[in-house]
Amino acid sequence: MPIYEYACHECGRKFEMLVRSDTVPACPNCQSKDLEKMLSVFATADAAAQAAPASAPACGACCMPGGTCGFN
Repeated sequence: MPIYEYACHECGRKFEMLVRSDTVPACPNCQSKDLEKMLSVFATADAAAQAAPASAPACGACCMPGGTCGFN
């Protein structure tokens, strides 16, 4: 069952829902079926690694006792 994101035209709420092919989704807030399927955004492991590049910790800022991490 895929997870879809929806926006309700009646109350404006945005939500995610697991939907089977034979199910007509309804807003969990107002029960309206006047919904718009939203474009889902997803992340990949490569994108996360590029967004937060690794950097060496400052001396004494690491978890090694006495700041003996090798970066000093």
